[in-house]
Amino acid sequence: MHKVLVVDDDKVLQQSVKQALEYHHFVVDVADNGKEAVTKVYGQKYDLVVMDVNMPEMDGIQALTEIKKHDPSVIVLILTAYSNVTDAVKAVKEGAYNYLEKPISSENLVALIKRALKARSMVETLTFSSPTLSLGEGSSKDKFVGESNAMKKVFDVISKLAKVTTPVLIRGESGTGKELVAKAIHYNSPRKDEKFVTINCGAISENLIESELFGHEKGAFTGADQRKIGKFQFAEGGTIFLDEIGDISAAMQVKLLRVLQEKTFMPVGSNREIKVDVRIIAASHKPFEEMIKDGSFREDLFYRLNVLPVYLPPLRERKTDIPHLVNHYINYFNNVHNLKVIGAEPDALEVLTNYSWPGNIRELRNIIEHCFIMESSDMIHAQSLPAVVFKDQKKAEAKDPVTTDSVIDIADIQNSVLDNPTQKTTGTNEVQFSFGTKVGEGGKLDFALAKDLFEKEFIVQALKLNRGRINQTALNANIPKKTLLRKIEKYEINPKDYY
Repeated sequence: MHKVLVVDDDKVLQQSVKQALEYHHFVVDVADNGKEAVTKVYGQKYDLVVMDVNMPEMDGIQALTEIKKHDPSVIVLILTAYSNVTDAVKAVKEGAYNYLEKPISSENLVALIKRALKARSMVETLTFSSPTLSLGEGSSKDKFVGESNAMKKVFDVISKLAKVTTPVLIRGESGTGKELVAKAIHYNSPRKDEKFVTINCGAISENLIESELFGHEKGAFTGADQRKIGKFQFAEGGTIFLDEIGDISAAMQVKLLRVLQEKTFMPVGSNREIKVDVRIIAASHKPFEEMIKDGSFREDLFYRLNVLPVYLPPLRERKTDIPHLVNHYINYFNNVHNLKVIGAEPDALEVLTNYSWPGNIRELRNIIEHCFIMESSDMIHAQSLPAVVFKDQKKAEAKDPVTTDSVIDIADIQNSVLDNPTQKTTGTNEVQFSFGTKVGEGGKLDFALAKDLFEKEFIVQALKLNRGRINQTALNANIPKKTLLRKIEKYEINPKDYY
């Protein structure tokens, strides 16, 4: 439940707001003035503060400043009489989310609170494709996920961009969360109450994209049987997100440049100009510097968009965030599938950390969902991971002599199968070993075969004794965990069979 502090010296209004919010399942505390509100915020954690402007001892503007200094993540809504709207607007500039004029209705208040919580949720969701978030300058208190330095820089830029309306260019590989960044900027900006419109420029054919963006008049081209409003006009007052902008043609680049410079455009088949007030956020994984050199992307358009760029690092460059991301998606899919997976075993996390993640966050999400389908216990184990994530593990082990068969192996630990004094000869020129496997015919022995058979049987017995648990098996059987995982895959052993 969300916790709310209602601050007003008018006891009737204070209790009215408290009852309305409690009806909608909020946990509510009250304070009679700004000074008392600040004391309460210092003493405990609130998600949101609903506060009047004119109060004794400390007014709402002063209290807002103190609250934001202490905890920038607290959402503050201002209540004000019509005559004090100027003060409320000032409060918004100082960090309040929004304001409501008195008399207020419970429906409008609850609707505004839900929008405010949704805006913060957008940022929190973004943190799960990123490591950490500070909602105000100098704040390191509320860290939602991880400690990646690369993403701290990203959030510093995002916090600045949310306060202005300049165009934005978000750059990064596919799957790094570019649309989430765009949403976080919009829903925490002055345009937060207006539309956020997304269009994938790479998914629309060249002959249709102009109509999609700017609309067209009836009869403008074959099939245009009625007038159509384009995405720019539809997004009036809000934000338009142009994903994969690097895929648009040279002609469309000119038209977009005009929108950025003149704030006007012409629908297809029209000779009338339409004024538009829309913030443009663009994104792409393309190498713009190279495209500018070869003439496939306009330099002037690039610099118009690239005022304060956002660079999203690939997941392979922020490996310390992977355990936090894994936990987030475990919680997410627990809710989706109504399951109770507790977490991921260290062996699974080690494999995931060593993987190169060409698909970034999107791929990680899909892999965790794959594990939810495959896993039958309350923990994600390495054997539930898809085969693709082990390919980098194999490469790493091939370069690491400590984990190669020539140095550390189960057979080496056991002093080799062929030295076993309990071997015996059968009457059919086959050799029967104590672990019950025939490894030769016609008087011939095969060391490699015997070694593989012993390894497989040894691992199976070790897993049985440890109920299929990878970590316990590695520890109790004196097997390096990387070697154990590699052998499990090699011999197609399913540890789940031994739970």
